[in-house]
Amino acid sequence: MKADVPLLLRALRAPQQLAGLPPAGWDLLLRQAAHANLSATLHHWLDQHGMLAQALPQAREQLSWAAVMARRHRQATYWEIRLIGKALAGLGLPLLLLKGGAYAAASLPPAAGRLFSDIDILVPEDSLAQVEAALMRHGWVGTHHDHYDQRYYREWMHELPPMMHVLRRTAIDVHHTILPRTAAQRPDARLLRAAARTLAGAGAAPDTAVLAPLDMVLHSATHLFADGEFDKGLRDLWDLHCLLTHFAEHEPGFWEALPARARQHQLQRFMFYGLRYSALLLGTRVPPAALAAMAADGPPPLLLAVMDALFTRALLPHHPSCRGAGAAVADFLLYMRGNWLRMPPLRLARHLFHKAFLTPKNSQGAAA
Repeated sequence: MKADVPLLLRALRAPQQLAGLPPAGWDLLLRQAAHANLSATLHHWLDQHGMLAQALPQAREQLSWAAVMARRHRQATYWEIRLIGKALAGLGLPLLLLKGGAYAAASLPPAAGRLFSDIDILVPEDSLAQVEAALMRHGWVGTHHDHYDQRYYREWMHELPPMMHVLRRTAIDVHHTILPRTAAQRPDARLLRAAARTLAGAGAAPDTAVLAPLDMVLHSATHLFADGEFDKGLRDLWDLHCLLTHFAEHEPGFWEALPARARQHQLQRFMFYGLRYSALLLGTRVPPAALAAMAADGPPPLLLAVMDALFTRALLPHHPSCRGAGAAVADFLLYMRGNWLRMPPLRLARHLFHKAFLTPKNSQGAAA
């Protein structure tokens, strides 16, 4: 890798490069990892590759504390999953976990050291009212009370307004699909649920399930590359790298089936970006045939050059040492892109106007 590549990326790609790193280098590495929400992940990664013992003692101590916090977070996640399962037990639905909760419950590689703020579940759209009522009976309440926010989530988005437990202050997002209703792409939520796999293990409550490997990878890429905020983008790209590496080894025919499944869900452009930047930044071993198959649905050359310039800046740790020329511009343009992907132009203009001018006014009125 080039010398100007951020230290954290070099550590994730080839941790052996950290041998002999001076104290100032360890300090910089810890700061970059903290900004990327990857401190505990870095602890696990260095330990896995026999490099933790070579770390500066002060750095090793900080990383060890991050690992302790991550283990406590994972135990709390298991407990919360069981309580959510208990709340929904009478509805006859599997507890279908997404993202961080799914990685933890299924003991998948991205779970090592991963921290997340809420638990995401996927339910049938026609069961949303039942699920919401069941969660409310067990102590979860809505966090968005503005009338416009309620309409925004319930009519246009792919999830209910976020809910938080009144006592534990834990958050849950109830999804009925993985992209907003107003997005151009329409992944088939019924296929996602039908292919889901039931779990059994330490982190799994009865009837707990996660997406099938192909769909989990597609959701990981879509969650990252359909979004407009990338302050934790490297952590999400690391999730994708770990999933790709794991499933390529443990799921026969994974790479051959991925392009077709992406097209089936209309997610091929997001998956193309996922493969491209995971390989480019983290060294993921993507077979040329798989990348070529996804590239057939990728952007034209000029647009790809623009996206390369944006994503290779925005996906780096948001630490000053990684924020080179054009980083702020890349953040802004990708934020606008994320909103553009979420809604048609006229509705987007109305939404941005409301959030910029009317929502603050309403909030001031409510506070008065």
